[in-house]
Amino acid sequence: MAEIFTGFDPKALAFFGKLAKNNDRDWFKAHKSEYDTHLKDPMLQLLGVMNTKLARFAPDHVTEPKKAIYRIYRDTRFSKNKIPLKVNISAMFGHHLLPKNLCAGYYFHISATEVAIGVGLYGVEPDQLKIVRQAIANDPATFKKLVADKKVTSKMGILQGDALTRVPKGFDAEHPAAAYLKMKQFYFFREVDPTIALSGKIVAEVANSFERCAPFAAYLNRQLLALHQQPTGEPDAPKRPMPMF
Repeated sequence: MAEIFTGFDPKALAFFGKLAKNNDRDWFKAHKSEYDTHLKDPMLQLLGVMNTKLARFAPDHVTEPKKAIYRIYRDTRFSKNKIPLKVNISAMFGHHLLPKNLCAGYYFHISATEVAIGVGLYGVEPDQLKIVRQAIANDPATFKKLVADKKVTSKMGILQGDALTRVPKGFDAEHPAAAYLKMKQFYFFREVDPTIALSGKIVAEVANSFERCAPFAAYLNRQLLALHQQPTGEPDAPKRPMPMF
């Protein structure tokens, strides 16, 4: 794994400005070498450095850089927005025993307008949501302590995520953690000035944000791992295969 990262070239941020004005596949194809040189290759190097940081406080999230990075092409199949390309470069370090986009992971992206950093559970399946809610209902004090930790909130702000208007069926509407039981996502997210990406300071900024949120992410993944390891209910059914990134 790489040990040092000195920052992106200023041409990296400028590229996104040009892409925003020319967001089509033909333009990108003609400028792909520019994207690879100024964005993709440095990003892969940065991800290698981030792995050395994660190895200290979240070793289960160390991920091969090529698997952590997201494609620049948007999935427009179910979206009214048919713009084909993202105007950022992004990556997520998922838990190695859970699907990349269905776990509490460590995410960040770089664009012309911000460096965004997020930790938590964004994509959630119904059975996952149910088990996380049940854990919160059974021990609200532990969850509240994690999400109200000043080490986290002073850096990342308050817990975020879409929520229902009412406490879901099966849970007490007067539960002391009712506000959390309504939530459909659980994550911390912040944005910082994009120019931080132009120096090695981005490593400490992202790593420090990740580390502060590590106990929170570990809590969520413990619930998901317990669900993932449950038998299917069929006496002779094989266990669900462990997903790959």
